[in-house]
Amino acid sequence: MANHKVMGASLYVPATHKDLQQIADGELLGELRSVIFCTEDAVAESELSYALFSLSLVLQQMIERPTTERFVRVRNPEVLKRVLEMPGVEKLTGFVLPKITQHNFDAYFKQIRKTHFMLMPTLETVEVFDDAEMKQLRLCLERPGVRDHIQALRIGGNDLLALLGIRRPRHLTIYRTPLGAVISKLVTIFRPYGFVLTAPVFEHLDNPSLLALEVEEDLAHGMIGKTAIHPSQVALIEQHYRVQHRDVDVAMRIIDESSPAVFRMHDSMCEVATHRAWAHGVLEQARVFGVHSMV
Repeated sequence: MANHKVMGASLYVPATHKDLQQIADGELLGELRSVIFCTEDAVAESELSYALFSLSLVLQQMIERPTTERFVRVRNPEVLKRVLEMPGVEKLTGFVLPKITQHNFDAYFKQIRKTHFMLMPTLETVEVFDDAEMKQLRLCLERPGVRDHIQALRIGGNDLLALLGIRRPRHLTIYRTPLGAVISKLVTIFRPYGFVLTAPVFEHLDNPSLLALEVEEDLAHGMIGKTAIHPSQVALIEQHYRVQHRDVDVAMRIIDESSPAVFRMHDSMCEVATHRAWAHGVLEQARVFGVHSMV
């Protein structure tokens, strides 16, 4: 049930941002594949009314932009209701849902079930540490009529670390914290059932080399998508999503119907039956992000 959709970097932008309209229309940061206008953690409670007012103006004037997916991260089901009533909301791709569990998902879903909107539930509550709860959430998301609205599941790293009373160290990737095991478990619970997961934010803007290392570890966990909190992170993240020529060559050979069941290529064993899903994923990744230039 492999899902080969690749997400890329999604930039979070507070709905209070002074350049919200220009970002939404691509006049600024026009290279973005995905942008998320935030009304939750990036907006203080005292600024929520202004954030929603600003968002309503942007949606009314927002131009069509097929190359960029545009989401709103709503604060709660009541905010989702308010956004859905705004003129121009139909131009959005969908919504990022905060702190989703099996218990609160339907409060959001019932509002969009008859629409085109896609959803990206965020896994960032204490239930994430409970495998049984995550399996129940997966069953909730697999229901008929629900699954087709789920674009990806986002892992809320900072919220999960906060539940442990920890802040990410400045010199370690998130995989060297207790969340490393948690992320691995989420991958094994959701990915075999066709769900795409995206990797947590990297919050230290002055350490691009550590960000690069973390993206490599994201990729090792099958996550081709990551939250960005600053425009400078987007290109740094996505350059690591470009595919090696060698991997493209191997992938093409694996999906070639004339290939033997098992063969040796570039001094690695290639087994068509077990590597086919990987091969299709590599080719989709290459289509979206390109291939590394040969030196």
